[in-house]
Amino acid sequence: MAKALIAMSGGVDSSASAWLTRAAGYDCVGVTMRLFDHDTACEVRPDKACCTDEDVKDALLVCLKMDIPHHMVDFKAQFKETVMDPFVEAYETGRTPNPCINCNRFLKFEELFRQADEFGCDIIVTGHYARVGFNEDTGRWELKKAAFPEKDQSYVLFNLTQEQLKRIRFPLGDMSKTDARAVAEEAGFKNAQKHESQDICFVPTGKYTDFIEDYTGKTYPEGDFVDVRTGKVLGTHKGIIRYTVGQRKGLGLALPQPMYVTKVAPEENKVYLGLNDDLFTTTLIADDFNWISRPGFTSVDDEPLQVTAKVRYKQEDRPATVYPLPDGKVKVVFSQPERAITKGQAVVLYEGDTVVGGGTIVSV
Repeated sequence: MAKALIAMSGGVDSSASAWLTRAAGYDCVGVTMRLFDHDTACEVRPDKACCTDEDVKDALLVCLKMDIPHHMVDFKAQFKETVMDPFVEAYETGRTPNPCINCNRFLKFEELFRQADEFGCDIIVTGHYARVGFNEDTGRWELKKAAFPEKDQSYVLFNLTQEQLKRIRFPLGDMSKTDARAVAEEAGFKNAQKHESQDICFVPTGKYTDFIEDYTGKTYPEGDFVDVRTGKVLGTHKGIIRYTVGQRKGLGLALPQPMYVTKVAPEENKVYLGLNDDLFTTTLIADDFNWISRPGFTSVDDEPLQVTAKVRYKQEDRPATVYPLPDGKVKVVFSQPERAITKGQAVVLYEGDTVVGGGTIVSV
């Protein structure tokens, strides 16, 4: 009998996935990752947090209900190094991070695959809403969007490799959230109607600037707000970590017209503001690119690739052309200007429902 490691968060999605995997005939073992020690902020706002002691308890109860082993593994050191530290460093250098992408890449898959090998597991199962398939024509494993677009999580999974995709299963890929809850209800799980965690798991209050200052012990100096068109100083900002491209609220300025953050320049300790029109651009450069459905470019002379692409999780992908650049970077040019493309976020390429690949935006 094939053996499956189930990534158990304590939520309804991973619980339903565990139930479906055992029903498919697998010998299952549940694993919960301890990534972060929550403080009292989580007790005040438990609806915003995940990976809490209560979540661990819920995962254990599901495993007991299913009569499968449950293990909790301590990945706090790895989480700090690969998720929390880069999160802080991004804001300090004028970028806007997506910590869920790094968590999926380094923890939920790299570390869990090592754990799966230790337990002798053939596959890893998670509660992500996405699909995996093998393309006989290309000989490559493919990552595809979920059947229900409102739950699709393929955007945050673009770093998956061929070897990982070969061993990954997403039982909820063809289901809606309502379907997943129905599976958990039928199984008799107490967490069938559990809330979904929100915000960043290690910033459950939602105040990421407070977290960064507490985490680093630093106070970030004030500096100038500057009009991107005229160079005129418009006021004083309260530290560059508080601003991201596209932001309008929280500037603390009385301006004659709405203005938005168009650029964060830590080397100058300045935040540039402009009109809404100043946020639109067609072109970005991405690095650290992972190709999935096809091999990457082999040289800068390769033909450009016609795809659709998106630069945010909750966004429709839109037509774009991808060009090879030196050192593995790519240039993505959208057919129509996109608003507030932001350094540090991901650009993910699609052909239909299939993920072509993705990378990190390094310049706009």
